[in-house]
Amino acid sequence: MRVLVTGASGFLGRAVAAEIAAAGHEVRAFQRRPSGVPGVTDLLGSVTAPAEARRAVAGMDAVVHLAAKVSLAGSPAEFAAVNVGGTRTLLAAATDAGASRFVFVSSPSVAHAGASIVGSDAEPADPAGARGPYARTKAEAELVALAADSAALRVVAVRPHLVWGPGDTQLVARIVERARAGRLPLLGHGAALIDTTYIDNAATAIAAALYQADAVHGRSYVITNGEPRPVAELLAGMCRAAGEPAPAWRVPAGVARGAGALIEAAWRIRPGADEPPMTRFLAEQLSTAHWFDQRRTRSELRWTPVVSLDEGFRRLAASYDG
Repeated sequence: MRVLVTGASGFLGRAVAAEIAAAGHEVRAFQRRPSGVPGVTDLLGSVTAPAEARRAVAGMDAVVHLAAKVSLAGSPAEFAAVNVGGTRTLLAAATDAGASRFVFVSSPSVAHAGASIVGSDAEPADPAGARGPYARTKAEAELVALAADSAALRVVAVRPHLVWGPGDTQLVARIVERARAGRLPLLGHGAALIDTTYIDNAATAIAAALYQADAVHGRSYVITNGEPRPVAELLAGMCRAAGEPAPAWRVPAGVARGAGALIEAAWRIRPGADEPPMTRFLAEQLSTAHWFDQRRTRSELRWTPVVSLDEGFRRLAASYDG
């Protein structure tokens, strides 16, 4: 197939583009800066620009859409323009170009309203209940994408959960940075079970959704390693891999949520140069269980993870040693 991958300059996007290209498909990457993926043709532009999106999709058989505004804070209008408007623009371009498959890369946060998630499958995206502008706009964008599903354009939504691995500048790098500075507490007792996804597994699952689109279109799938671990164990594993101490101090979960709400309010008035140190959504994510039933995902996508969490931690440690 000829496949367009958007957002291939990002951590997950690069891995997905490389995975699909390695399988022998022709891959074009579309984003605002070069992807640097060997064997992939880069086309620079924005998914919010209709003319640029049409040029990107021209001649493609399929689209894997990862480009998004991902942040804990920011202008709601900008989140909407990129995540919802960009998805609409790309769907229209794919339809006009005659593409037959469209994989929308979403997030489990689209169906998370703050309570624990214990063994759930992919619940319907809920923009009204989702927490924060990122989750709300991704939820709306997923509904837009699935509404465009048809016999001509088969749309699948996939929700990889907490993707990490060597080279991750978001989750792993921020955890290690805060641990190094002594600013990484455990919220509550650190016992909440959380699913995560090693980068190689996320990439192969997204590729599997592309290949199985004829059979599974119109559906949403959560993707994880299927190995829920206590949040304290996950944080400790990432810290140890980087040679940093595990979190040794605790903050009550309710206190963290209250502080997160206050910091969010202050950030809206006077944004900082980087991400806010805490938000209500982040506090909820670090203090409530969220793990998922993977049986339908594995059966229908015909996919299983190839890298265990323990092997992932070994690879992460090797990357820091290198």
